[in-house]
Amino acid sequence: MDWGTELWDQFDTVERHTQWGLDLMDKYVKFVKERTEIEQAYAKQLRSLVKKHLPKRTTREDPDSKFCQYQAFLQVVKELNDFAGQREIVAENLLTRICVEFGKYSQELKQERKLHLQEGRRAQQQLENSFKQLENSKRKFERDCREAEKAVQTAEKLDQDINATKADVEKAKQQANLRSHMAEESKNEYASYLQKFNHNQSQFYFLEMPQIFNKLQEMDERRTRRLKEGFSVFSETEQQVMPIIGKCLEGMKAAADLVDEKNDSRLLIELNKSGFERPGDMDFEDFSQPINRTSSDSSLGTPRGTLDGRLDPRLLGKNKGKRWPFSRKNKTVITEDFSHLPPEQRRKRLQQKIEERNRELQKELDQRDALNKMKDVYQKTPQMGDPNSLEPKITETLSNIERLRLEVQKYEAWLAEAESRTLSNRYNRHLDHASALNNNNCSHEKDSCSLNTTHSDESHETLNQPIYTEFDEDFEEDLASPIGTCVALYPFEGSSEGTISMLEGEELSLMEEDKGDGWTRVRRSKGGEGYVPTSYLRVNLN
Repeated sequence: MDWGTELWDQFDTVERHTQWGLDLMDKYVKFVKERTEIEQAYAKQLRSLVKKHLPKRTTREDPDSKFCQYQAFLQVVKELNDFAGQREIVAENLLTRICVEFGKYSQELKQERKLHLQEGRRAQQQLENSFKQLENSKRKFERDCREAEKAVQTAEKLDQDINATKADVEKAKQQANLRSHMAEESKNEYASYLQKFNHNQSQFYFLEMPQIFNKLQEMDERRTRRLKEGFSVFSETEQQVMPIIGKCLEGMKAAADLVDEKNDSRLLIELNKSGFERPGDMDFEDFSQPINRTSSDSSLGTPRGTLDGRLDPRLLGKNKGKRWPFSRKNKTVITEDFSHLPPEQRRKRLQQKIEERNRELQKELDQRDALNKMKDVYQKTPQMGDPNSLEPKITETLSNIERLRLEVQKYEAWLAEAESRTLSNRYNRHLDHASALNNNNCSHEKDSCSLNTTHSDESHETLNQPIYTEFDEDFEEDLASPIGTCVALYPFEGSSEGTISMLEGEELSLMEEDKGDGWTRVRRSKGGEGYVPTSYLRVNLN
Protein backbone atom coordinates (compact mmCIF):
# COMPACT_ATOMS: atom_id res chain seq x y z
CA MET A 1 0.00 0.00 0.00
CA ASP A 2 1.20 3.44 -0.88
CA TRP A 3 0.07 6.95 -0.20
CA GLY A 4 -0.29 7.84 -3.90
CA THR A 5 -3.03 5.25 -4.35
CA GLU A 6 -4.77 5.26 -1.00
CA LEU A 7 -4.37 8.91 -0.02
CA TRP A 8 -4.75 10.52 -3.44
CA ASP A 9 -7.16 13.11 -2.07
CA GLN A 10 -5.42 13.68 1.32
CA PHE A 11 -2.72 16.14 0.42
CA ASP A 12 -3.25 18.23 3.56
CA THR A 13 -3.17 15.11 5.73
CA VAL A 14 0.11 13.99 4.21
CA GLU A 15 1.52 17.47 4.70
CA ARG A 16 0.57 17.51 8.41
CA HIS A 17 1.86 13.99 9.02
CA THR A 18 5.28 14.64 7.50
CA GLN A 19 5.56 17.82 9.53
CA TRP A 20 4.62 15.90 12.69
CA GLY A 21 7.36 13.32 11.94
CA LEU A 22 10.00 16.01 11.61
CA ASP A 23 8.79 17.64 14.82
CA LEU A 24 9.08 14.27 16.59
CA MET A 25 12.68 13.90 15.39
CA ASP A 26 13.52 17.39 16.65
CA LYS A 27 11.85 16.55 19.94
CA TYR A 28 13.95 13.40 20.28
CA VAL A 29 17.13 15.34 19.51
CA LYS A 30 16.21 17.85 22.22
CA PHE A 31 15.50 14.99 24.63
CA VAL A 32 18.90 13.38 23.98
CA LYS A 33 20.65 16.72 24.28
CA GLU A 34 19.17 17.25 27.73
CA ARG A 35 20.24 13.70 28.63
CA THR A 36 23.83 14.48 27.56
CA GLU A 37 23.80 17.63 29.70
CA ILE A 38 22.75 15.51 32.68
CA GLU A 39 25.51 12.98 31.97
CA GLN A 40 28.11 15.74 31.58
CA ALA A 41 27.03 17.39 34.83
CA TYR A 42 27.08 14.00 36.59
CA ALA A 43 30.56 13.20 35.27
CA LYS A 44 31.79 16.67 36.24
CA GLN A 45 30.50 16.25 39.78
CA LEU A 46 32.15 12.83 40.01
CA ARG A 47 35.43 14.30 38.77
CA SER A 48 35.20 17.04 41.40
CA LEU A 49 34.48 14.44 44.07
CA VAL A 50 37.50 12.38 43.00
CA LYS A 51 39.75 15.45 42.91
CA LYS A 52 38.55 16.45 46.37
CA HIS A 53 39.43 13.10 47.94
CA LEU A 54 42.64 12.27 46.10
CA PRO A 55 45.72 12.97 48.24
CA LYS A 56 47.49 16.26 47.64
CA ARG A 57 50.85 14.65 48.43
CA THR A 58 52.47 11.80 46.53
CA THR A 59 52.12 8.31 47.92
CA ARG A 60 55.82 8.27 48.84
CA GLU A 61 55.36 11.34 51.04
CA ASP A 62 52.14 10.17 52.66
CA PRO A 63 52.73 7.65 55.46
CA ASP A 64 49.05 6.67 55.44
CA SER A 65 49.44 5.28 51.91
CA LYS A 66 51.12 2.16 53.29
CA PHE A 67 47.94 0.94 54.99
CA CYS A 68 45.91 -1.43 52.83
CA GLN A 69 42.63 0.16 53.86
CA TYR A 70 43.84 3.56 52.63
CA GLN A 71 45.17 1.97 49.43
CA ALA A 72 41.74 0.38 48.95
CA PHE A 73 40.09 3.76 49.46
CA LEU A 74 42.36 5.36 46.85
CA GLN A 75 41.62 2.48 44.48
CA VAL A 76 37.88 3.01 44.92
CA VAL A 77 38.34 6.73 44.22
CA LYS A 78 40.40 5.99 41.08
CA GLU A 79 37.83 3.47 39.85
CA LEU A 80 35.15 6.12 40.39
CA ASN A 81 37.25 8.47 38.27
CA ASP A 82 37.27 5.86 35.47
CA PHE A 83 33.52 5.46 35.97
CA ALA A 84 33.13 9.22 35.47
CA GLY A 85 35.14 8.91 32.26
CA GLN A 86 32.65 6.35 30.96
CA ARG A 87 29.78 8.73 31.71
CA GLU A 88 31.62 11.35 29.66
CA ILE A 89 31.97 8.85 26.80
CA VAL A 90 28.23 8.16 26.93
CA ALA A 91 27.49 11.89 26.76
CA GLU A 92 29.96 12.40 23.91
CA ASN A 93 28.62 9.49 21.84
CA LEU A 94 25.00 10.57 22.32
CA LEU A 95 25.87 14.14 21.40
CA THR A 96 27.77 13.09 18.27
CA ARG A 97 25.67 10.20 16.98
CA ILE A 98 22.23 11.62 17.74
CA CYS A 99 22.21 15.34 18.43
CA VAL A 100 24.66 16.38 15.73
CA GLU A 101 23.89 13.76 13.07
CA PHE A 102 20.13 13.83 13.57
CA GLY A 103 20.14 17.61 13.59
CA LYS A 104 21.79 17.67 10.16
CA TYR A 105 19.55 14.89 8.87
CA SER A 106 16.44 16.71 10.07
CA GLN A 107 17.47 19.82 8.14
CA GLU A 108 17.98 17.71 4.99
CA LEU A 109 14.55 16.13 5.39
CA LYS A 110 12.91 19.51 5.87
CA GLN A 111 14.47 20.77 2.67
CA GLU A 112 13.43 17.61 0.80
CA ARG A 113 9.88 17.83 2.12
CA LYS A 114 9.69 21.46 1.07
CA LEU A 115 10.69 20.58 -2.49
CA HIS A 116 8.10 17.78 -2.71
CA LEU A 117 5.34 19.99 -1.37
CA GLN A 118 6.29 22.76 -3.76
CA GLU A 119 6.15 20.28 -6.63
CA GLY A 120 2.69 19.12 -5.51
CA ARG A 121 1.40 22.67 -5.19
CA ARG A 122 2.80 23.51 -8.61
CA ALA A 123 0.99 20.54 -10.18
CA GLN A 124 -2.16 21.53 -8.34
CA GLN A 125 -1.83 25.09 -9.57
CA GLN A 126 -1.41 23.88 -13.15
CA LEU A 127 -4.56 21.78 -12.87
CA GLU A 128 -6.46 24.73 -11.43
CA ASN A 129 -5.29 26.94 -14.32
CA SER A 130 -6.40 24.30 -16.80
CA PHE A 131 -9.79 24.14 -15.07
CA LYS A 132 -10.14 27.91 -15.24
CA GLN A 133 -9.40 27.85 -18.98
CA LEU A 134 -12.02 25.13 -19.35
CA GLU A 135 -14.55 27.17 -17.44
CA ASN A 136 -13.84 30.27 -19.50
CA SER A 137 -14.17 28.40 -22.80
CA LYS A 138 -17.34 26.81 -21.55
CA ARG A 139 -18.90 30.15 -20.61
CA LYS A 140 -17.81 31.62 -23.93
CA PHE A 141 -19.30 28.70 -25.81
CA GLU A 142 -22.51 29.08 -23.87
CA ARG A 143 -22.65 32.82 -24.57
CA ASP A 144 -21.86 32.41 -28.24
CA CYS A 145 -24.56 29.76 -28.57
CA ARG A 146 -27.18 32.04 -27.03
CA GLU A 147 -26.15 34.93 -29.24
CA ALA A 148 -26.15 32.71 -32.36
CA GLU A 149 -29.63 31.40 -31.48
CA LYS A 150 -30.84 34.94 -30.93
CA ALA A 151 -29.36 36.07 -34.25
CA VAL A 152 -31.10 33.18 -36.07
CA GLN A 153 -34.42 34.05 -34.48
CA THR A 154 -33.97 37.70 -35.46
CA ALA A 155 -33.22 36.74 -39.08
CA GLU A 156 -36.27 34.49 -39.22
CA LYS A 157 -38.50 37.27 -37.90
CA LEU A 158 -37.21 39.76 -40.47
CA ASP A 159 -37.66 37.18 -43.20
CA GLN A 160 -41.31 36.79 -42.27
CA ASP A 161 -41.82 40.52 -41.80
CA ILE A 162 -43.38 41.99 -45.00
CA ASN A 163 -42.29 45.44 -44.08
CA ALA A 164 -38.60 44.46 -43.80
CA THR A 165 -36.38 45.29 -46.70
CA LYS A 166 -34.42 42.69 -48.49
CA ALA A 167 -31.22 44.34 -47.36
CA ASP A 168 -32.24 44.11 -43.71
CA VAL A 169 -33.11 40.43 -44.16
CA GLU A 170 -29.79 39.68 -45.77
CA LYS A 171 -27.94 41.56 -43.08
CA ALA A 172 -29.79 39.64 -40.39
CA LYS A 173 -29.01 36.33 -42.08
CA GLN A 174 -25.29 37.24 -42.31
CA GLN A 175 -25.30 38.17 -38.66
CA ALA A 176 -26.94 34.88 -37.79
CA ASN A 177 -24.38 32.95 -39.83
CA LEU A 178 -21.53 34.88 -38.15
CA ARG A 179 -22.89 34.13 -34.73
CA SER A 180 -23.38 30.50 -35.60
CA HIS A 181 -19.79 30.32 -36.84
CA MET A 182 -18.50 31.94 -33.67
CA ALA A 183 -20.51 29.50 -31.60
CA GLU A 184 -19.01 26.63 -33.55
CA GLU A 185 -15.50 27.95 -32.91
CA SER A 186 -16.28 28.35 -29.22
CA LYS A 187 -17.57 24.83 -29.21
CA ASN A 188 -14.37 23.52 -30.71
CA GLU A 189 -12.29 25.60 -28.28
CA TYR A 190 -14.36 24.33 -25.34
CA ALA A 191 -13.94 20.76 -26.53
CA SER A 192 -10.19 21.30 -26.84
CA TYR A 193 -9.85 22.75 -23.34
CA LEU A 194 -12.06 20.02 -21.98
CA GLN A 195 -9.87 17.37 -23.51
CA LYS A 196 -6.76 19.15 -22.20
CA PHE A 197 -8.21 19.47 -18.72
CA ASN A 198 -9.22 15.83 -18.61
CA HIS A 199 -5.70 14.89 -19.65
CA ASN A 200 -4.15 17.19 -17.03
CA GLN A 201 -6.53 15.94 -14.38
CA SER A 202 -5.69 12.35 -15.21
CA GLN A 203 -1.99 13.16 -15.07
CA PHE A 204 -2.48 14.97 -11.79
CA TYR A 205 -4.41 12.27 -9.95
CA PHE A 206 -2.86 9.16 -11.51
CA LEU A 207 0.74 10.19 -12.15
CA GLU A 208 2.03 13.45 -10.72
CA MET A 209 0.44 13.47 -7.28
CA PRO A 210 0.97 9.73 -6.67
CA GLN A 211 4.63 10.23 -7.44
CA ILE A 212 4.83 13.17 -5.07
CA PHE A 213 2.92 11.26 -2.38
CA ASN A 214 5.19 8.25 -2.83
CA LYS A 215 8.28 10.46 -2.53
CA LEU A 216 6.91 11.92 0.69
CA GLN A 217 6.09 8.41 1.89
CA GLU A 218 9.60 7.20 1.10
CA MET A 219 11.07 10.25 2.85
CA ASP A 220 8.90 9.71 5.92
CA GLU A 221 9.79 6.02 6.08
CA ARG A 222 13.49 6.88 5.87
CA ARG A 223 12.99 9.33 8.70
CA THR A 224 11.19 6.65 10.72
CA ARG A 225 13.99 4.13 10.13
CA ARG A 226 16.58 6.69 11.15
CA LEU A 227 14.59 7.52 14.26
CA LYS A 228 14.44 3.80 15.01
CA GLU A 229 18.22 3.64 14.73
CA GLY A 230 18.42 6.61 17.06
CA PHE A 231 16.37 4.77 19.66
CA SER A 232 18.77 1.83 19.36
CA VAL A 233 21.82 4.09 19.61
CA PHE A 234 20.40 5.50 22.85
CA SER A 235 20.60 2.05 24.46
CA GLU A 236 23.66 0.76 22.59
CA THR A 237 25.72 3.71 23.79
CA GLU A 238 24.98 2.68 27.35
CA GLN A 239 25.62 -1.00 26.62
CA GLN A 240 29.03 -0.25 25.08
CA VAL A 241 30.38 1.17 28.33
CA MET A 242 28.79 -1.42 30.58
CA PRO A 243 31.78 -3.84 30.36
CA ILE A 244 34.19 -1.09 31.41
CA ILE A 245 31.81 0.12 34.10
CA GLY A 246 31.58 -3.49 35.25
CA LYS A 247 35.37 -3.61 35.46
CA CYS A 248 35.33 -0.41 37.51
CA LEU A 249 32.86 -1.98 39.92
CA GLU A 250 34.92 -5.17 40.00
CA GLY A 251 37.98 -3.05 40.78
CA MET A 252 36.14 -1.48 43.69
CA LYS A 253 35.17 -4.94 44.93
CA ALA A 254 38.75 -6.18 44.51
CA ALA A 255 40.00 -3.17 46.47
CA ALA A 256 37.61 -4.05 49.27
CA ASP A 257 38.83 -7.66 49.27
CA LEU A 258 42.45 -6.51 49.69
CA VAL A 259 41.74 -4.86 53.03
CA ASP A 260 43.43 -6.87 55.77
CA GLU A 261 42.92 -5.53 59.28
CA LYS A 262 45.68 -7.70 60.74
CA ASN A 263 48.17 -6.51 58.17
CA ASP A 264 47.36 -2.88 58.96
CA SER A 265 47.83 -3.57 62.66
CA ARG A 266 51.25 -5.11 62.00
CA LEU A 267 52.14 -2.20 59.74
CA LEU A 268 51.21 0.32 62.44
CA ILE A 269 53.54 -1.50 64.81
CA GLU A 270 56.35 -1.59 62.26
CA LEU A 271 56.02 2.10 61.42
CA ASN A 272 55.74 3.43 64.95
CA LYS A 273 57.45 1.08 67.41
CA SER A 274 60.15 3.03 69.22
CA GLY A 275 62.43 0.23 70.40
CA PHE A 276 62.26 1.42 74.02
CA GLU A 277 61.60 -0.99 76.85
CA ARG A 278 58.65 -0.47 79.17
CA PRO A 279 59.52 1.42 82.39
CA GLY A 280 60.38 -0.81 85.32
CA ASP A 281 59.08 -0.66 88.86
CA MET A 282 59.92 2.33 90.99
CA ASP A 283 62.32 1.50 93.84
CA PHE A 284 61.57 2.37 97.42
CA GLU A 285 63.69 5.32 98.56
CA ASP A 286 64.25 5.00 102.33
CA PHE A 287 64.91 8.50 103.67
CA SER A 288 64.83 7.32 107.29
CA GLN A 289 68.42 6.03 107.17
CA PRO A 290 71.42 7.88 105.70
CA ILE A 291 72.56 5.04 103.50
CA ASN A 292 73.47 4.99 99.85
CA ARG A 293 70.48 4.16 97.78
CA THR A 294 70.77 2.79 94.29
CA SER A 295 68.07 2.83 91.73
CA SER A 296 67.51 0.38 88.96
CA ASP A 297 68.51 1.57 85.53
CA SER A 298 66.13 -0.94 84.06
CA SER A 299 63.38 1.64 84.47
CA LEU A 300 63.43 4.33 81.83
CA GLY A 301 61.69 6.68 84.22
CA THR A 302 63.56 5.84 87.48
CA PRO A 303 65.39 8.99 88.56
CA ARG A 304 68.91 8.72 89.89
CA GLY A 305 69.77 10.15 93.34
CA THR A 306 72.17 12.90 94.20
CA LEU A 307 75.12 12.52 96.54
CA ASP A 308 73.01 13.32 99.59
CA GLY A 309 70.40 10.76 98.68
CA ARG A 310 67.79 13.26 97.46
CA LEU A 311 66.12 13.22 94.08
CA ASP A 312 67.59 15.50 91.46
CA PRO A 313 64.68 17.62 90.15
CA ARG A 314 66.37 18.00 86.76
CA LEU A 315 66.62 14.26 86.26
CA LEU A 316 63.05 13.83 87.41
CA GLY A 317 61.85 16.31 84.85
CA LYS A 318 63.81 14.61 82.09
CA ASN A 319 62.53 11.16 82.87
CA LYS A 320 58.92 12.21 83.21
CA GLY A 321 58.41 12.17 79.45
CA LYS A 322 59.72 8.64 79.15
CA ARG A 323 57.67 7.26 82.04
CA TRP A 324 54.50 8.91 80.80
CA PRO A 325 54.43 8.29 77.03
CA PHE A 326 50.81 9.51 76.73
CA SER A 327 51.50 12.96 78.10
CA ARG A 328 51.56 15.95 75.81
CA LYS A 329 54.84 16.05 73.93
CA ASN A 330 56.92 19.12 73.34
CA LYS A 331 57.73 20.26 69.84
CA THR A 332 60.50 18.04 68.40
CA VAL A 333 63.48 19.58 66.63
CA ILE A 334 64.10 17.54 63.49
CA THR A 335 67.76 16.66 62.93
CA GLU A 336 69.50 15.47 59.80
CA ASP A 337 70.70 12.22 61.38
CA PHE A 338 67.17 11.48 62.70
CA SER A 339 68.48 11.31 66.25
CA HIS A 340 65.18 12.87 67.34
CA LEU A 341 63.42 9.61 66.44
CA PRO A 342 63.22 6.42 68.52
CA PRO A 343 65.96 3.85 67.76
CA GLU A 344 63.90 1.59 65.51
CA GLN A 345 62.36 4.48 63.54
CA ARG A 346 65.75 6.16 63.20
CA ARG A 347 67.30 2.99 61.79
CA LYS A 348 64.50 2.62 59.24
CA ARG A 349 64.70 6.24 58.14
CA LEU A 350 68.46 6.00 57.72
CA GLN A 351 68.08 2.82 55.64
CA GLN A 352 65.47 4.57 53.52
CA LYS A 353 67.78 7.55 52.96
CA ILE A 354 70.63 5.22 51.97
CA GLU A 355 68.42 3.45 49.42
CA GLU A 356 67.25 6.78 47.96
CA ARG A 357 70.79 8.13 47.66
CA ASN A 358 71.98 4.87 46.08
CA ARG A 359 69.26 5.11 43.45
CA GLU A 360 70.20 8.71 42.70
CA LEU A 361 73.87 7.71 42.59
CA GLN A 362 73.14 4.94 40.09
CA LYS A 363 71.31 7.42 37.84
CA GLU A 364 74.26 9.80 37.94
CA LEU A 365 76.66 6.94 37.17
CA ASP A 366 74.57 5.91 34.16
CA GLN A 367 74.49 9.51 32.98
CA ARG A 368 78.26 9.78 33.39
CA ASP A 369 78.79 6.65 31.27
CA ALA A 370 76.40 7.95 28.61
CA LEU A 371 78.19 11.33 28.47
CA ASN A 372 81.59 9.65 28.19
CA LYS A 373 80.34 7.48 25.33
CA MET A 374 78.91 10.55 23.58
CA LYS A 375 82.17 12.42 24.09
CA ASP A 376 84.08 9.48 22.60
CA VAL A 377 81.77 9.49 19.57
CA TYR A 378 82.25 13.26 19.11
CA GLN A 379 86.03 12.83 19.30
CA LYS A 380 85.98 10.11 16.65
CA THR A 381 83.42 11.93 14.46
CA PRO A 382 83.83 15.70 14.94
CA GLN A 383 81.03 16.54 12.51
CA MET A 384 78.51 15.08 14.95
CA GLY A 385 79.35 17.56 17.71
CA ASP A 386 81.95 19.33 19.79
CA PRO A 387 83.29 17.10 22.60
CA ASN A 388 84.22 20.16 24.66
CA SER A 389 80.53 21.14 24.85
CA LEU A 390 79.96 18.10 27.08
CA GLU A 391 82.60 19.05 29.64
CA PRO A 392 80.31 21.24 31.84
CA LYS A 393 77.72 18.49 32.02
CA ILE A 394 80.36 15.85 32.77
CA THR A 395 81.85 18.05 35.49
CA GLU A 396 78.43 18.60 37.03
CA THR A 397 77.69 14.86 36.93
CA LEU A 398 81.01 13.99 38.60
CA SER A 399 80.31 16.57 41.28
CA ASN A 400 76.88 15.04 41.90
CA ILE A 401 78.43 11.57 42.11
CA GLU A 402 80.97 12.71 44.68
CA ARG A 403 78.29 14.51 46.69
CA LEU A 404 75.98 11.48 46.69
CA ARG A 405 78.81 9.15 47.69
CA LEU A 406 79.66 11.36 50.63
CA GLU A 407 76.01 11.45 51.65
CA VAL A 408 75.78 7.64 51.41
CA GLN A 409 78.89 7.32 53.59
CA LYS A 410 77.45 9.82 56.05
CA TYR A 411 74.13 7.98 56.35
CA GLU A 412 75.89 4.61 56.56
CA ALA A 413 78.03 5.92 59.43
CA TRP A 414 74.93 7.15 61.23
CA LEU A 415 73.24 3.79 60.59
CA ALA A 416 76.24 1.90 62.01
CA GLU A 417 76.17 4.19 65.03
CA ALA A 418 72.43 3.59 65.51
CA GLU A 419 72.83 -0.19 65.23
CA SER A 420 75.78 -0.17 67.61
CA ARG A 421 73.85 1.95 70.09
CA THR A 422 70.90 -0.42 69.83
CA LEU A 423 73.14 -3.40 70.68
CA SER A 424 74.66 -1.47 73.56
CA ASN A 425 71.20 -0.63 74.89
CA ARG A 426 70.22 -4.29 74.77
CA TYR A 427 73.38 -5.21 76.66
CA ASN A 428 72.73 -2.51 79.27
CA ARG A 429 69.19 -3.78 79.74
CA HIS A 430 70.66 -7.23 80.40
CA LEU A 431 72.87 -5.79 83.13
CA ASP A 432 70.02 -3.68 84.54
CA HIS A 433 67.87 -6.78 84.79
CA ALA A 434 70.56 -8.58 86.79
CA SER A 435 71.05 -5.52 89.00
CA ALA A 436 67.31 -5.29 89.63
CA LEU A 437 67.24 -8.92 90.77
CA ASN A 438 70.08 -8.25 93.19
CA ASN A 439 68.35 -5.15 94.59
CA ASN A 440 65.17 -7.12 95.19
CA ASN A 441 67.11 -9.65 97.22
CA CYS A 442 68.43 -6.79 99.38
CA SER A 443 65.01 -6.24 100.91
CA HIS A 444 65.13 -9.75 102.48
CA GLU A 445 68.59 -9.80 103.99
CA LYS A 446 70.68 -6.81 104.99
CA ASP A 447 73.99 -8.68 104.96
CA SER A 448 73.40 -10.09 101.52
CA CYS A 449 72.39 -6.59 100.37
CA SER A 450 75.90 -5.23 100.77
CA LEU A 451 77.30 -8.29 98.99
CA ASN A 452 74.88 -7.94 96.13
CA THR A 453 75.52 -4.22 95.91
CA THR A 454 79.18 -4.95 95.57
CA HIS A 455 78.39 -7.51 92.92
CA SER A 456 76.24 -4.93 91.15
CA ASP A 457 79.09 -2.44 91.16
CA GLU A 458 81.34 -5.11 89.70
CA SER A 459 78.74 -5.72 87.00
CA HIS A 460 78.77 -2.04 86.07
CA GLU A 461 82.52 -2.14 85.84
CA THR A 462 82.23 -4.83 83.21
CA LEU A 463 80.82 -2.27 80.78
CA ASN A 464 84.36 -1.71 79.61
CA GLN A 465 84.76 -5.41 78.79
CA PRO A 466 83.87 -6.83 75.31
CA ILE A 467 80.12 -7.13 74.76
CA TYR A 468 80.27 -10.65 73.36
CA THR A 469 81.36 -12.12 76.69
CA GLU A 470 78.11 -11.09 78.33
CA PHE A 471 76.13 -12.36 75.35
CA ASP A 472 77.96 -15.68 75.60
CA GLU A 473 76.90 -15.91 79.23
CA ASP A 474 73.35 -15.14 78.14
CA PHE A 475 73.53 -17.86 75.55
CA GLU A 476 74.85 -20.37 78.06
CA GLU A 477 71.86 -19.65 80.28
CA ASP A 478 69.41 -20.23 77.39
CA LEU A 479 70.53 -23.42 75.71
CA ALA A 480 66.91 -24.34 75.10
CA SER A 481 65.67 -25.43 71.71
CA PRO A 482 65.11 -22.73 69.04
CA ILE A 483 61.74 -21.01 68.94
CA GLY A 484 61.67 -20.98 65.15
CA THR A 485 63.70 -20.76 61.96
CA CYS A 486 64.66 -17.91 59.68
CA VAL A 487 66.34 -17.32 56.32
CA ALA A 488 68.85 -14.54 55.62
CA LEU A 489 67.50 -12.25 52.91
CA TYR A 490 70.79 -10.33 52.63
CA PRO A 491 74.39 -10.98 53.71
CA PHE A 492 75.52 -9.38 56.96
CA GLU A 493 79.01 -8.86 58.35
CA GLY A 494 78.91 -9.12 62.13
CA SER A 495 81.69 -6.64 62.82
CA SER A 496 80.23 -5.30 66.09
CA GLU A 497 80.57 -7.12 69.39
CA GLY A 498 77.72 -9.51 70.06
CA THR A 499 76.70 -9.75 66.38
CA ILE A 500 77.24 -12.67 64.05
CA SER A 501 77.87 -12.86 60.32
CA MET A 502 75.52 -14.61 57.92
CA LEU A 503 75.30 -15.33 54.18
CA GLU A 504 72.42 -14.55 51.86
CA GLY A 505 69.97 -17.47 51.80
CA GLU A 506 71.51 -19.12 54.88
CA GLU A 507 69.07 -20.95 57.14
CA LEU A 508 69.38 -20.04 60.81
CA SER A 509 67.77 -21.09 64.06
CA LEU A 510 65.70 -18.40 65.79
CA MET A 511 66.73 -18.18 69.44
CA GLU A 512 65.12 -14.88 70.53
CA GLU A 513 62.61 -12.57 68.84
CA ASP A 514 63.09 -8.90 68.16
CA LYS A 515 62.23 -6.95 71.31
CA GLY A 516 61.61 -3.71 69.49
CA ASP A 517 65.22 -2.60 68.93
CA GLY A 518 65.56 -4.08 65.43
CA TRP A 519 67.84 -7.02 66.37
CA THR A 520 67.11 -10.75 66.53
CA ARG A 521 69.26 -13.46 68.14
CA VAL A 522 70.00 -16.44 65.89
CA ARG A 523 72.18 -19.54 65.85
CA ARG A 524 74.09 -20.77 62.81
CA SER A 525 74.03 -24.42 61.85
CA LYS A 526 77.85 -24.50 62.00
CA GLY A 527 77.75 -23.15 65.54
CA GLY A 528 77.86 -19.72 67.03
CA GLU A 529 75.12 -17.39 68.15
CA GLY A 530 74.70 -13.66 67.91
CA TYR A 531 72.46 -10.78 66.89
CA VAL A 532 71.59 -9.82 63.31
CA PRO A 533 69.26 -7.08 61.94
CA THR A 534 65.63 -8.20 61.96
CA SER A 535 64.98 -6.58 58.59
CA TYR A 536 67.55 -8.92 57.04
CA LEU A 537 65.52 -12.03 57.98
CA ARG A 538 62.40 -13.90 56.94
CA VAL A 539 61.19 -15.40 60.22
CA ASN A 540 59.06 -18.53 60.72
CA LEU A 541 58.01 -19.19 64.32
CA ASN A 542 57.38 -22.73 65.54
